[in-house]
Amino acid sequence: MSKYDTIMGAEEQFAREVALRVIYLKPQTAWYYLIPGMFIFDFLRRGSIIRKYTETFMFPRKLALEAARSLGANQSRTAIDPHLDSEIKTWLTAHHLESQDLALAQKATVDLLVAHYARLLQSEGQTYYDLIENAYPSREDFEDHLRQITAAENKVDQAILERVGDKPEILQKLQLEAQQVQNRRQKILEDIF
Repeated sequence: MSKYDTIMGAEEQFAREVALRVIYLKPQTAWYYLIPGMFIFDFLRRGSIIRKYTETFMFPRKLALEAARSLGANQSRTAIDPHLDSEIKTWLTAHHLESQDLALAQKATVDLLVAHYARLLQSEGQTYYDLIENAYPSREDFEDHLRQITAAENKVDQAILERVGDKPEILQKLQLEAQQVQNRRQKILEDIF
């Protein structure tokens, strides 16, 4: 398996695990399970939640991984950046989230991920954890990367909240997702270092 596929697979698995944990922490009410056949709807609902979260989580990661691979193939950053900007704007428009602040926050996240993935693609290893361990010489270096990406993702969440307005259910959802992402990252950090 190529490093690209290893990284992509690990990121998709990470997104699914976060989505499953969010579903687990926000269970349906008890009466929901008393209605005959509701387990089918629950199964479909869970699948939809996992698919939507994975799509949203993976969007900047796919862009960044493609950009990192292009950089590794000696394409210039000045040739890649306009494509990234265009893809971000197209994605935000498709999701009815047009906002200059959100586009800038998303671009900052992608830029951090490009640097991270470029390091991983240049490191040695067979597994995602091997790539991280060899790309970051110390636990502190990897923790610094995690702090930076968390801050960038928080700015994206803040820009989303500003764009959609004061909606407590969206705020709660974003906070729960961010907490689960943080928990998973902490587990990865402990597993590797």
